[in-house]
Amino acid sequence: MSDNISNNAIIYATLALNSEVALQHEYLDSPDVPDDERENEEEILADLEQAFMEFVDLYKSRCKSDKQLPSIDELLNSQL
Repeated sequence: MSDNISNNAIIYATLALNSEVALQHEYLDSPDVPDDERENEEEILADLEQAFMEFVDLYKSRCKSDKQLPSIDELLNSQL
């Protein structure tokens, strides 16, 4: 599957998931989460984090074969 996904798609997905993880953390840290929904929201966060880590691993693999790609640290810390 990873050979069919372009580098740009991996980059966009990784950055989008990183943003979603941050937003979900903020939401869970806020008083806005109803008690009866907290467990579900925590499961959503766990799923987002898992997806993010899978794309990070995929991106790191691509970096090994394409030396022109920025490192994962550079990618996640860049100002777009």
